[in-house]
Amino acid sequence: MKFMKLGTRPDTFFTADSVRTVCTEVATDLQILVDNCLYHLHKFPLLSKCMLLQALCADAGDVVELPGFPGGAEAFEACTKFCYGITITVSARNLVPLRCAAAHLGMSEAADRGNLAAKLDAFLASCLLRRWKDSLGVLHSTRHYAPLCEDLGLTSRCVDDVAALIVSPDTALPAKSSTSASPWWAHDIAELGVDLFWRIMVAVKATGAVHEKTVGDALKAYARRWLPNVAKDGLSLSADQPFEDHDAGSGADVKQVTTRHCLLLEKIVSLLPAERDAVSCGFLLKLLKAANILSASAASKSELVRRVAWQLEEASVADLLVPSLSCVSETLYDVDAVSAILDEFALRCAAVPPAPALALSRSTDDDSPAHSGGHRRSRSAESVSFDGTRRSLSAAPVSRGALVQVGKLVDGFLIQVAKDPNMPLDKLLAIAEAVPDSARPEHDGMYKVVDTYLKAHPEMSKSARKRLCRVLNCRKLSEKACTHAAMNELLPLRVVVQVLFFEHARAAVLASGGGHAVAAADLPSNIRALLSNKSGSSEDEEADRVDEQRLQALAAGASPGDDWSVEGLRRAASKIATLRMKLAEDEDYEDRDAADEFARKAGLARSASLRFRAFCAIPAGKPKRMLSKLWPLGRSGVSH
Repeated sequence: MKFMKLGTRPDTFFTADSVRTVCTEVATDLQILVDNCLYHLHKFPLLSKCMLLQALCADAGDVVELPGFPGGAEAFEACTKFCYGITITVSARNLVPLRCAAAHLGMSEAADRGNLAAKLDAFLASCLLRRWKDSLGVLHSTRHYAPLCEDLGLTSRCVDDVAALIVSPDTALPAKSSTSASPWWAHDIAELGVDLFWRIMVAVKATGAVHEKTVGDALKAYARRWLPNVAKDGLSLSADQPFEDHDAGSGADVKQVTTRHCLLLEKIVSLLPAERDAVSCGFLLKLLKAANILSASAASKSELVRRVAWQLEEASVADLLVPSLSCVSETLYDVDAVSAILDEFALRCAAVPPAPALALSRSTDDDSPAHSGGHRRSRSAESVSFDGTRRSLSAAPVSRGALVQVGKLVDGFLIQVAKDPNMPLDKLLAIAEAVPDSARPEHDGMYKVVDTYLKAHPEMSKSARKRLCRVLNCRKLSEKACTHAAMNELLPLRVVVQVLFFEHARAAVLASGGGHAVAAADLPSNIRALLSNKSGSSEDEEADRVDEQRLQALAAGASPGDDWSVEGLRRAASKIATLRMKLAEDEDYEDRDAADEFARKAGLARSASLRFRAFCAIPAGKPKRMLSKLWPLGRSGVSH
């Protein structure tokens, strides 16, 4: 640390009780009271350099009181010693109080040439502000005299010089550099108050010489230093406060501390760089959690939601579990915040739509039984329809891999919130439908969500269970998920029938080694009815063609003459037995005779071709009703 010595005479001040006296051959003729300390001094050396004392002595005589003196008795005594020529030492530790005391006493060039104020300014500019540690020390000490330092321009000079040292390549690095990902200067400025930190970061960003990723790392270091720890059980406040007016001994209540932390959070949000990858998505979600707990402004929350949506594919399920502290909602996690993030993500997808993913989404939408019939639009699609172009194109385009990653992320989040007994079904479905079908190449995750929610809500009505299962696409379930679903007694009967049908057809294809495509004319009439296109439009022709090819390929494995393996026969027998148990237990099934006839014809004694035809056969009496039980048609009519 650099220092400067002023004066050459030895110290001649001595103390008696609370009285300080300078020892000279000339009797003192001036008494000055500062902070309950009485000084016996001489008018001649003091009045020649202090314009304030000149005015006070002309009015009050030989006794002067200086209440609220900046720097207290210690700073006043140092100024007095300078007037007597006694040696004083100036460093970054005491320069600010000395400069404020000199300004208060009027020790400027107008009073005397080479006065204390001018010497302190010269030392500050030529030495202290050119060294990293000294400049930070001076800046840190300005917080105790903030109004006077602002008037003198000390704070602005220190902020500008610290920012210049940060961007300068010639700045000597501290002896102990940080080994973390943060820049070398982030740890040091993290000790400053939020106002000084904010001013430095604004000055650094204004230069354009520091990469935005570096700025983001500095913000992360500051937030880690001062923001409260966000835990599942609530809010943990730190003992120190990054504010200039903070008094360590004051008993500030929780409300005041929370307000200060809220201001700190909003300052950090305002400093977030514009570059997409400047800060991680996990850090943004931690800020969102803190904003939720501290009741930050709606503008700050909206900005954080938008930034999270830019890089949602980088998040983890734990990051999305934002604790809910709302008095209105009784859910464990803030699902509304996640829903808002997904709405912003939909706007990002609409800004730069990926063509391959768009085509795949179109085909899978028409292909899904869960979305058949009226082609129900998701909440995201409805939001995009009127607000898809209001966001800037600065967000990165959503690739196919990123879309799939977001789908897995949302499914993992839904599995966690589905365990909450207070989770409303409407909100669960809204989040599940907020991502396009192309984000879920398989529906094993969605099946876990459905199964978890059914277990956590055993009192659900039959209509609510059917509504929940509409988000599930049985064609996209793996063999393991199908096996579990076939034995799941919580699922509606219609879903179990769909699972068994697709697993039955898939087993036939695997048993035949892939088989060959069967022409539509060779298929049974009821399968041709499933493949027929009654309400397709010009834009759905491609999706219907894919749909037809898939069903033809599934049916290929069950054509007459195929050989079934023993394992395949056992699996089919188990599934058909399960189906018979389901049908027997369902009180609302309208045609028990038709079901028994269907199960009887599907016996294992039949050959493979006879079993497939029996599975697809429709009773002559009620063809339409039976077909609707086995397969929920997605189109308005079927021709026979």
